[in-house]
Amino acid sequence: MPTTTGVQNDILASTLRILRDREVDNTFRAIPLMDAVNTLGNVEDVDGGSYIDSPVILTDHSTITQLSTGYEAVSLAVKDPLRTASYSWCDATAPVVITRKEELSNKGERAIIRIAEARLKQTMGMFKREIEKQIIAGSSTILTDLESLNGVGAATGWFEEGSFGTQTNTVGGISKSGFPTSWQNQVQDGSFAANGLKKMQQLLIDCQQYAPEGDVDLILASPTSYGLYKDELQQLERYVSAAEERDMAGRLALAFNGAKMLIEPNLGFTSGGTDVSMYFLNSRLFNVYFDRDAKFELGDMESISGYAAMSAQIAVRMQICSSNLSGHGLLVNAET
Repeated sequence: MPTTTGVQNDILASTLRILRDREVDNTFRAIPLMDAVNTLGNVEDVDGGSYIDSPVILTDHSTITQLSTGYEAVSLAVKDPLRTASYSWCDATAPVVITRKEELSNKGERAIIRIAEARLKQTMGMFKREIEKQIIAGSSTILTDLESLNGVGAATGWFEEGSFGTQTNTVGGISKSGFPTSWQNQVQDGSFAANGLKKMQQLLIDCQQYAPEGDVDLILASPTSYGLYKDELQQLERYVSAAEERDMAGRLALAFNGAKMLIEPNLGFTSGGTDVSMYFLNSRLFNVYFDRDAKFELGDMESISGYAAMSAQIAVRMQICSSNLSGHGLLVNAET
């Protein structure tokens, strides 16, 4: 027959799993990028593996021969246009711990549930902040295996400040320098006060010219550049209704040429003397992958050896991957 403590552990573990399902949704509401990709359908659940491989076409396969007389020799010079961008998983875990003293001091099922809920919320918030920090700014000292959009002043990271065709970072194991017209991001540089709207428009045009499918439909902006854009519009503001969006019910979101703009608190940082102001993203050209068995998965509650406490581990295995870089853009130095 199960002991009282065993029954309590089973109840607590069951409660934590129920709360975990709810807290994952709450966490994503607070992350602009992750929230947006959920809405746009960019989150993919997959089964394990050591890497995530994304096939990309970066060159032309053959050449065209004009037949003016019909006797011209046809060029059979060909090359393989396909490359494979390979991304390693980022694995992480964090514990949720409840001591025996806390359990005894808060007798009653609801009291214990309140402790579990508070601890779980804090732990999920911690994950949220680290994921956000790494993807947007590449500044996490913990989740360093997670890809970052920020490649300014660095050898890795998706978006560089160098002009299109001159970038040298390595993304997905593929060097940008080897594909100057296909595996590089668009970029514009300039203060917002001088010609911010023109720079944004040009960046959008550049992205549209090179995107193999879709258009820029999501713009992440630093608080300062977002405010400058809003001030520039004044009475000509254009909004998209966010009432239908699960993540932003009842609020309005600024738009630029149909692309929804979101305030990203982690943007506006300076890297290598360059201010990173906005990311222009095409949701058709990147995905966020989760291992379906480690998508903020909560393990069983277990006693901690040598301590009067129980713990459960939250497991996360994820990665953000791009199948194309030329359809995305970076706006720098638009903080004034």
